[in-house]
Amino acid sequence: AQGLSPTPPLPTTRCALLLTCSFVCSAGSGSRRRRGINQMSSGELLEIEPVELKFPFELKKQISCSLQLSNKTDDYVAFKVKTTNPKKYCVRPNTGVVLPRSTCDIIVTMQSQKESPVDMQCKDKFLVQSVIADPGSTVKDITPEMFTKESGKTVEECRLRVLYVSPPQPPSPVPEGSEEGSSPRPSVSDNGTLNASDLLVASRSFSESQEKSPEAMALISKLTDEKNSILLQNNKLRQEMDFLRREVSKQRARGFSLTVVVLIVVSGILLGYFLKK
Repeated sequence: AQGLSPTPPLPTTRCALLLTCSFVCSAGSGSRRRRGINQMSSGELLEIEPVELKFPFELKKQISCSLQLSNKTDDYVAFKVKTTNPKKYCVRPNTGVVLPRSTCDIIVTMQSQKESPVDMQCKDKFLVQSVIADPGSTVKDITPEMFTKESGKTVEECRLRVLYVSPPQPPSPVPEGSEEGSSPRPSVSDNGTLNASDLLVASRSFSESQEKSPEAMALISKLTDEKNSILLQNNKLRQEMDFLRREVSKQRARGFSLTVVVLIVVSGILLGYFLKK
């Protein structure tokens, strides 16, 4: 499986095969369930959506898609994302901790490609490993040994397949005369020939409409990048706020004064405000 160690087959009584055969969840022990055919995968620790990484393939252009991990447990869950082609993809973040009953958004970016794949087929795969971590763990506490089965821990593994899809088509031009301000149609003279000046105007209008298509595609790409950046910022802000809440709880347990608690909460709000900016 291209650099990924094979996993034992799953019991057919515990997990139904997806029709696309694109996603398999495996763990050292426990049952498996499936929710939403071809939409998400549900393991014991994490719920992963979507089940396939779909990239609208375009030559010489970076393409990104998002992946969401949802922690279904009351434990801290550490995760690690690996791929069979690490030079081709950038995963942010590729390791982290999902807090209890919370989510984490991951952005997978495919580097620009110089050649089109044969028949739009892709053999690349991703592996998402997850394991229960100690309470209060952060990304700094994650070590490679946590994801080795020899350590005695149950390591849950979810394999994802990469698919290439056709890029979105630019919007079709507005039919002539359907809106005000549209280009005038070339007139026809009495002898059935087109007027030369009207033909020139129509040709110029058609050329301008063709030039707008790359601009529209550039705008779509820019908006997609901004969306990915916002998702990462929101994820970081959510983790910071959860950390502050835990700190407040600890300080209350130690008998800190109300003034100290208020100062910590205000600091958290200000931190969130500056992160959004």
